Amino acid sequence: MADKKAQLIIEGNAPVELPVLTGTVGPEVIDVRSLTATGRFTFDPGFMSTASCESKITYIDGDKGILLHRGYPIEQLAEKSDYLETCYLLLNGELPSKEEKAQFVSTIKNHTMVHEQLKTFFNGFRRDAHPMAIMCGVVGALSAFYHDSLDIKNPQHREVSAMRLVAKMPTIAAMTYKYSMGQPMMYPRNDLNYAENFLHMMFNTPCEIKPISPVLAKAMDKIFILHADHEQNASTSTVRLAGSSGANPFACIAAGIAALWGPAHGGANEAVLTMLDEIGSVENIDKYVAKAKDKDDPFKLMGFGHRVYKNFDPRAKVMKQTCDEVLAELGINDPQLELAMKLEEIARNDPYFKERNLYPNVDFYSGIILKAIGIPTSMFTVIFALARTVGWISHWKEMLSGPYKIGRPRQLYTGYEQRDLPDDRG
Repeated sequence: MADKKAQLIIEGNAPVELPVLTGTVGPEVIDVRSLTATGRFTFDPGFMSTASCESKITYIDGDKGILLHRGYPIEQLAEKSDYLETCYLLLNGELPSKEEKAQFVSTIKNHTMVHEQLKTFFNGFRRDAHPMAIMCGVVGALSAFYHDSLDIKNPQHREVSAMRLVAKMPTIAAMTYKYSMGQPMMYPRNDLNYAENFLHMMFNTPCEIKPISPVLAKAMDKIFILHADHEQNASTSTVRLAGSSGANPFACIAAGIAALWGPAHGGANEAVLTMLDEIGSVENIDKYVAKAKDKDDPFKLMGFGHRVYKNFDPRAKVMKQTCDEVLAELGINDPQLELAMKLEEIARNDPYFKERNLYPNVDFYSGIILKAIGIPTSMFTVIFALARTVGWISHWKEMLSGPYKIGRPRQLYTGYEQRDLPDDRG
């Protein structure tokens, strides 16, 4: 990997040779680990120029709008695969054979139920608690219920924990929703597929079991696929950092959920609906578009452009088609959805947005789809966490399968030098 060397020259010191590493694809990486021997280290707030690990799971090229899972483009996975097959791919590195997929799906279905006593754990939360607050607590508490497989050095224990987390997250997410609604919690049904089962647990009740729309189940499955993993983002890095301390997998995933909860990370699709509420109606669009173009105005159009993708978000293309299918299936006449579609039209045709690559991103469309399905805004990030769990656990497993060190970022200290307490403090 180290094909050539870089030199760091600091005035008055001998040059420091640094290996230049090359990955399968992507930019060259300068290995700065040997800097510690010189008594120096690098300064990189937000880790924008720092590779914290080596990984074989996901690759992103933001300039070209590329997202690959184990080498497969996200567009192909969304079109030709399903969520559980994508889970297998992320966890194991290769697509499953028919037999391997059948076994994997069977294993997931056998782990969908949660310990019955976990239901009483919910009673400690207020009914109006934010679903992400409940999700953090409940997932962290799983280690108290499934402590038979917490030896992180045991590959079999890691595998069982991975299966449990992927299988139980839809159940926990739906239980969180039902608890907030004051409705009975629905048990999972193993005759349904992953997305169908989630919608069943969300929207059915013991007194009325309605069939699940194939169009809505397909849309839900695509949302899960498109949010399954996204390289070393804030929540994934949090899971790796927590895992590097030797914490159990449930604690690590709870840490990831906490990081995802932040509005700058997992709350983007929720922010889209909040923005639509602020705009109010189609009649106000021109006013708010003008505010978005005004550099002195703090208002921002949420769901347009992306921090990583500078050209287009490859996931958004898939989501737009799915969004159109869902709205056609439901035939919804919703002023907020009408407003969203009008904003999309403007962003796709207005030169201001086109020149700046402010295209509708995956959060814009997923927010609209989830609202159309009937999922409340407060549950959006919970569903993101549900889908992203497989990415988190894949990175956790990858880290533990090879040599690793506990994460320990350094700092540029700018506080007081050493000083003494005065003798006359009274």
